[in-house]
Amino acid sequence: MAISLPTWPSRLLARPWLLSFVPINAATAGFGVVLPLLILIPLHGSWSAVALSATLYNSAVILSSVLWGHLSDRFHLRRAFLAINYGGFALLYIALTQVQSLGTLYAIYAVIGLIAPAGASASNLLLLEKFPGKERANAYSSFQEMSIIGSIVGLLIGFVWTTNALALSSVLYVLGALAAVSAVWIWFGVSEGARPHRTSDMALHPESLFSRMRRASTTHNAFPFFPVRPPISPRPFDRFGRWAREEIRHEIPLIFLAMFLFNLSANLYNISFTPYLTSIGIAASSIFLINLSNSAAQGLLFPFTGALTTRIGPDRLVRSSTYLRSLGYLATAAFPLIAWTVPGAFGANAIVYGILGAAVAFFTISSSMMLFRGLHDRDAGRLLGVNSALGGVAAVAGAGLSGVIAIFGSFQLVFLVAAGGLLASLPIWAAATVAYERRTRPKPVETALPPPSSGAPSTVDAPRGTETA
Repeated sequence: MAISLPTWPSRLLARPWLLSFVPINAATAGFGVVLPLLILIPLHGSWSAVALSATLYNSAVILSSVLWGHLSDRFHLRRAFLAINYGGFALLYIALTQVQSLGTLYAIYAVIGLIAPAGASASNLLLLEKFPGKERANAYSSFQEMSIIGSIVGLLIGFVWTTNALALSSVLYVLGALAAVSAVWIWFGVSEGARPHRTSDMALHPESLFSRMRRASTTHNAFPFFPVRPPISPRPFDRFGRWAREEIRHEIPLIFLAMFLFNLSANLYNISFTPYLTSIGIAASSIFLINLSNSAAQGLLFPFTGALTTRIGPDRLVRSSTYLRSLGYLATAAFPLIAWTVPGAFGANAIVYGILGAAVAFFTISSSMMLFRGLHDRDAGRLLGVNSALGGVAAVAGAGLSGVIAIFGSFQLVFLVAAGGLLASLPIWAAATVAYERRTRPKPVETALPPPSSGAPSTVDAPRGTETA
């Protein structure tokens, strides 16, 4: 079961109104770099303060994801949810320009996490409802390319702004204006789809699943996706145990575990990366350029991911991209041991972070293919709910672990732990491949023995002769 995504930018834009997603992605990409820099530079916060803000944000995202998914099913108001998401971002970004304390920043960032999932399901449902089946692959590919283009634009704005020695917080006015442009554009320029869908329907379409597995430009991590509202019962561990016993012969639990380790390592690395760059003396404008290398690598390689995955297979590609990403983590851990000059450190980190972006582009589509083929003919909505819950746990755990290591360890230790998590997932991916091949292997057909001939006695039924001395 493969995801039939077009992989060449000749069909860059499926519909002109998809351009409305460029400004919001520019705003969120720039904000993803500005926020930790605000904590570290003007507010004189520490690495642990960045980790704490990420913990609060991820917790808020998880708590509100279930609610926004339920509201998306109950009310056919895609434009309204997108306007709430993007308009709320605009107001909160501008509010952050007046922040004078870390406590206020934590509170505003948590509110941003509460409204962030409002547009996650709405945007995917809007595409699902606006495009027929034959055009849907083009639509989701264009949606992803608008996200990548927007990310590059937002990071370039941050670079130009900070290069001119303007106040770091003032760039939030520009980012807020970009978010407001998307909110207004979608509200007045896009109509609702004719046929309403439910969030569980997204699990049935591979293009939508791939889109949901993409990393958010704000944090480089995926939003939790709950296509079916998680049931609340007094015995969650018993229910999980029954599910594990039922799935023990399937590859799905192995895929979930490997993706959990990937998300845990990615959160741990990404949250610590900007504080690490600041600690070695790299300027804010250069940090924007390093993040730009990551987005640019994804943008350049995205058109080729589908073809390469089809050529060499998702199983092999997911292991290769995981291994490549772990090498990038190990290289970052080794950089503090080298006596770099600041320009040398900038170049080395930009190259490595670009390689990590290329690896995640290939990982995302290959892991999505493995997940989708495992969901075939199954309760895809509930299984994706379990996967999203594990992804949410990984986001909070990665942020919390980063804060703990910030107090008792070093940047080298956090990058080594992140690399170890990725390396530990490699045999799990291999086991998932073996489980899938074993489950789908054709069973041998048993052939019955021909009946004995009626004309002559069978050698089996022939009477025995009398034994003589």
